[in-house]
Amino acid sequence: MVDVSKHELVPEHTVVDEDVIDAVLEEYDIDRTDLPKIKYNDPALPEDAEVGDVIEIVRNSRTADRAIIYRLVVD
Repeated sequence: MVDVSKHELVPEHTVVDEDVIDAVLEEYDIDRTDLPKIKYNDPALPEDAEVGDVIEIVRNSRTADRAIIYRLVVD
């Protein structure tokens, strides 16, 4: 079976540490539940991702070199 998370077109997905996500949420003055969602069974998620974790997705960007997106893992 093919591991989709290792495909060259899938951006890097990592679980964010709690202290880092607290700083991000404070910076944007939002709650964890205000983040965009990602399903726990998404094949691009790291194996250690659990419901309630926040995932950082780093994508290449033509205008900003790289774009960082945060998503909340949901059931």
